[in-house]
Amino acid sequence: MFPAELLSAVPAGILFALVTSITPGPNNTMLLASGVNFGFRRTLPHLFGISAGVVVLISAVGLGLGQAFQRIPVLHTVLETASVLYLLYLAYKIGTSGEMAVRNGERRPMRFHEALAFQWINPKAWMMVLTAATTIHLTDGFMLNALLMGAVFYVVGFPCICLWAAFGTAMRRALSDPKRLRLFNVVMALLLVASMYPVFLKLIH
Repeated sequence: MFPAELLSAVPAGILFALVTSITPGPNNTMLLASGVNFGFRRTLPHLFGISAGVVVLISAVGLGLGQAFQRIPVLHTVLETASVLYLLYLAYKIGTSGEMAVRNGERRPMRFHEALAFQWINPKAWMMVLTAATTIHLTDGFMLNALLMGAVFYVVGFPCICLWAAFGTAMRRALSDPKRLRLFNVVMALLLVASMYPVFLKLIH
């Protein structure tokens, strides 16, 4: 690819990463809830896990995982079904306990490895990486292009998702009342379920 073509593709890649990272979705909904329930500092592993998970996911697409889904469509259906089930589970946890990733009564935010692994069943993350890897061409090589877009997503996306956690943290004082916090968590749970409507429609049809 000529340098002029590369320069013209970079702004498109940055804009795509910015828009897809900052708009609502499962990750940002959970980060907002985590910021409210745990604060920004305790949400940092969750933030880093999301960014690392997106990089790993788009790298895997570059290594051929995207082609595997095209050749074996049932794999994509299985992934979407697993996504719906797990997101419903997370919505239940947020709406009923006010905490995410609760085990044995322990109250804590999502850990780094859990946030990283979650990207593999996050419908929005798959939409982001598949679109970026196949339509935005920073270089001619498919694998190198995916790796470059992974770097763009990390640099551009991390500050975007931090805004959601920071906004949630800023709301902690206003939601210090248990009743208001409970209502907030129920609303977050409903929004998390609503974010899956494209997958619901596809599975129904």
